[in-house]
Amino acid sequence: MGLNIKDLRIVSPAFTTLERIPKRYTSDGENISPPLEWSGLPSGTQQLALICHDPDAPLPYGFTHWTVYGIPPTANQLAEAGGSKFMEGTNSADKLGYTGPAPPSGHGLHHYYFWLYALDKELDLKPGLHREQLLEAISDCVIEQARLVGIYER
Repeated sequence: MGLNIKDLRIVSPAFTTLERIPKRYTSDGENISPPLEWSGLPSGTQQLALICHDPDAPLPYGFTHWTVYGIPPTANQLAEAGGSKFMEGTNSADKLGYTGPAPPSGHGLHHYYFWLYALDKELDLKPGLHREQLLEAISDCVIEQARLVGIYER
């Protein structure tokens, strides 16, 4: 039996896995979303979704910084500050779109997971979904997922 190697990858030209997210993409900087690129979509991908989440935030469910969905499989990137080209959800600050890392001072290193989901269905979702609502909506159609993890600390 051979190994089942997953090909889906997500990267950023601004930082690599477990590297510090540049200040311009945080609430301490310009508070714009970082550029993201992906490759290796699995066969049958009909749509993509993206979530940026900080599980280290001192909140019961962590802090969601961004949800983007309705991304067609023909797209292979989100440009810097480019999420509004697609459907954006509501972050944990109850604002539509992206809000950058802003961990409490002295709270230590936080990890920011950029999860990319390949979906086998084209979903017709309403704008403004929270992370939990998006995860519920895509739960039966995720065929592969990949992540990029950036770090930030004050």
